[in-house]
Amino acid sequence: MTPASLDTTTTTMAARLSTREHYADLLDKYDTWLFDCDGVLWQGDKLIEGATEVLQLLRHHKKSVLFVTNNATKSRKNYKKKFDSLGVEAHVDEIFGSAFASAVYISSVMKMPKDKKVYVIGMAGLEEELREEGIQYIGGTDPEDNTLGSFSLADWTPDPAVGAVLCGLDTSINYTKLSKAFNYILRNDGCAFLVTNEDSTYPTAEGLLPGAGSVSAPLRYALGRDPIAIGKPKGTMLDCIRAKHDFDPKRTIMVGDRLNTDIEFGKAGGLSTLLVLTGITKESEITGPNASPTVPDYVTNSIGDLRALLS
Repeated sequence: MTPASLDTTTTTMAARLSTREHYADLLDKYDTWLFDCDGVLWQGDKLIEGATEVLQLLRHHKKSVLFVTNNATKSRKNYKKKFDSLGVEAHVDEIFGSAFASAVYISSVMKMPKDKKVYVIGMAGLEEELREEGIQYIGGTDPEDNTLGSFSLADWTPDPAVGAVLCGLDTSINYTKLSKAFNYILRNDGCAFLVTNEDSTYPTAEGLLPGAGSVSAPLRYALGRDPIAIGKPKGTMLDCIRAKHDFDPKRTIMVGDRLNTDIEFGKAGGLSTLLVLTGITKESEITGPNASPTVPDYVTNSIGDLRALLS
């Protein structure tokens, strides 16, 4: 579909962007641009062609640019280092990750007492965001929980101060971590079960790997209950952004590569949505008889397509 205009109010199909006029209309309609990162701006450590120029173009036109990622392996400060290494302008207060949102949720929404601790399945970035919020934690990157071997309840003394289990992407996931997390939740009715996000897969430059949702799946199955999810598409992430940035949802657009996180996140928050096809979602998922019921407002092949505005 290649519409003459970008009015999508009377159709259930995404408006296919293809001309300079389409991109110019988009630039005119939206003041705040939210970007997913993996699969939109980069793949692994490889920048999507044209991404830097497009972000510079938006800033030149005085647009607010924010980065909203479900990746909880990095803190905002470490994400800033990645932007810097790729030559992309970004500021810490423009970056919103599920690790940061999870820490804010625990401190500001749950209001977990300062003498309580979080048992972490996750990596250093998640721990850093918890520290920044003054939250005590155990597990995570602790060497004691990262050695391969058998686990026995007879050899383990639970920490009675644990009031929540927080699970994110953990590339060192093992039976010890799962067993401890399982027992903290099972033995304490007041222990919250939280996940940074529920992404089933994680995109890298070389292909897909299991995501944070896959890491937490054994706990969900063993416990027979679902966790509280913090990241996209849940509204907690948008609440976190609203607390720091004032924006008009009607003039805000979410740019993402994944229907069940980025696009649903935008729609649930009353934002417009732009799908790019450089990440998870493929053409076959948005067209034809087996298309997803989640329909973005707009679709383009790559964020680099907006470089048409520079010609």
